Amino acid sequence: MSILVTRAPAKINLTLHVLGRRAGDGYHELESLVAFSGAGDALSLVPGGDLTLTVSGPTAGPAGPLDDNLVIRAARHLAARRPGLTLGAFHLVKRLPVAAGIGGGSSDAAAALRLLGRSNGLDAADPVLLESARATGADVPVCLDPRARMMRGAGESIGAALGMAPLPAVLINPGVPVETAPVFRALGLAVGERHRPEPHPEIASGADAEAVLAAIGPARNDLEKPALGLAPVIGAALEALSREPGCRLARMSGSGATVFGVFSDRSMAARASRRILLAHPAWWVKPVVLR
Repeated sequence: MSILVTRAPAKINLTLHVLGRRAGDGYHELESLVAFSGAGDALSLVPGGDLTLTVSGPTAGPAGPLDDNLVIRAARHLAARRPGLTLGAFHLVKRLPVAAGIGGGSSDAAAALRLLGRSNGLDAADPVLLESARATGADVPVCLDPRARMMRGAGESIGAALGMAPLPAVLINPGVPVETAPVFRALGLAVGERHRPEPHPEIASGADAEAVLAAIGPARNDLEKPALGLAPVIGAALEALSREPGCRLARMSGSGATVFGVFSDRSMAARASRRILLAHPAWWVKPVVLR
């Protein structure tokens, strides 16, 4: 049987509002405008046989134990919900930094579900894929169909694709892994406590770049301050972006340490990327387009 291949693009939180911490399950309730970049991992599947995973690529080393990889966990959740599912051999080319606030593992898991769906003749809208994504992790559902949209709750509520204009951007990871749980602990919300519950700005479907920037400019990432306390180098990366000509917005993604800068055009983003990488050769720096 032929090899199936798909991309697992980086997930970028253009905004991330923490509304509070739910009394029932203790999860943090979020509102976030999510977009996806051209930078990402690559996943292939040879259908048939036992479920296996091999990993290669520049960030394969920090990816963790293979048996606990989100690719394997997603496949197992789908197999548990669809008896007789044909599994197979996955190979992941890991290019994204890990523990970086850009949903690399979640995007890998969503890619695995897409490939298994294709190889087993499942419709892309089959509810079992979304159920398996939710069981795998909070950020996996929004990565199933990687297009800009709103994500709410603890990741379980996914809005319609917005079809917004592409945003030229630069991604920077300063090389410091930041685990999500300590950042939320540093935010310091007690179970049942509310936190800055102002409404998230509305993003119109099909909005052009200027409209998107006007809407998200006054918004925020509520995890940026606690993450800066744990990894001050995030501030240096934000400052490096903010100093670049044409940078319209610089903000952290997710729980860090990756930051992004939105630029006026692609050429400005490309030039900024080269200058920042020259000044900081140990950083992971990528010019991208966010969609």
